Amino acid sequence: MAMEGRRRRRLVLWLVISAQTMLVAAAAGAKRQAPVMFVFGDSTLDVGNNNFLSGAAVPRANKPHYGVDFPGGHPTGRFSNGDNTADFVAKSMGLKSSPPPYLSLAPNGSSPLLAQTALTTGVSYASADAGVLDSTNEGKCIPLSTQVGYFNGTKAKMVAKKGAAAVSKLLADSVILMGIANNDLFVFAAAELLRGRSAAEQKSDAAAFLTDLLSNYSAAITDLHSIGARKFAIINVGLVGCVPVVRVLDADGGCAEGLNKLAEAFDVALGPLLAGLADKLPGLTYSLANSFRLTQDAFADPKASGYSDVASACCGSGRLLAEADCLPNSTVCSDHDSHVFWDRYHPAQRACNLTARAFYDGPAKYTTPINFMKLAQAS
Repeated sequence: MAMEGRRRRRLVLWLVISAQTMLVAAAAGAKRQAPVMFVFGDSTLDVGNNNFLSGAAVPRANKPHYGVDFPGGHPTGRFSNGDNTADFVAKSMGLKSSPPPYLSLAPNGSSPLLAQTALTTGVSYASADAGVLDSTNEGKCIPLSTQVGYFNGTKAKMVAKKGAAAVSKLLADSVILMGIANNDLFVFAAAELLRGRSAAEQKSDAAAFLTDLLSNYSAAITDLHSIGARKFAIINVGLVGCVPVVRVLDADGGCAEGLNKLAEAFDVALGPLLAGLADKLPGLTYSLANSFRLTQDAFADPKASGYSDVASACCGSGRLLAEADCLPNSTVCSDHDSHVFWDRYHPAQRACNLTARAFYDGPAKYTTPINFMKLAQAS
């Protein structure tokens, strides 16, 4: 009986979130706002690519309790209890679903499904643990440079099927959703702690790191533009110093302000970088989503967003349920919607939904110079 009750609650939750998403899409209009979407990023956007990578160290969301609120209640490769931000952005733009993972379509790079799916839905190259830098979690993910390379290979297959002119127009009208750099910051900060650097040395190290990070970010955007991408929906880095896995390191469960300042410095530089690229690269348009500010606002007034817990994970173990990953034997909170975080790193489904809604057509303070909806509709 208890199990049946939980299943009913999950079904009701799924119906509520699905209704909210359909309302957003309906408000935007019945037709698609963009023909297809291509996704680049890390675990916040990954819809299952890592399930196809080999190696014991590869992070995968292929076990309970991931996907517990997804239709069918099974793990899908998303680091969420249900949909993630990429799913909600796709649905808001009028797509039926989020683009599928690249490696599910082309495990050997040769499946005929790849071109057809890319032409009709788009493809996701996002990979958990991925960074802007190739060295970030090397060997455990698909780094951004490789994701861009996969996109270039995808384009070649699209051209072979549809012709260069048609593909060029499709890519120019499509939306590139990108959210990455979180893992670069985590890895850098952890390395600095181990090195035991002085305050002056840490400042110098951070400056050099950010320069390298932004340079590689710029190169990725430039490469995507050269392949044919024109419309970029970019999500910056949020309050990475406030995720449960970081909070649990503090005796009082507080945020790591140094890590947040590093994220803020990256975000501050990202805006001018994109503006400069838009001036330099013909036809490039973008919407920069301010995840940092959105998270700040949610943490400052949790009740306004319907949260009762912004510090701990919903699924995990130990203090703040953040001392271990979300595993089949983990403790799971009773109200999934009341938590910002599903596991010790990643937002829960409802938080992802609110994030996508804020960036798609929410308050102007969360996107610049235009929101995701106007980007998708731009010609």
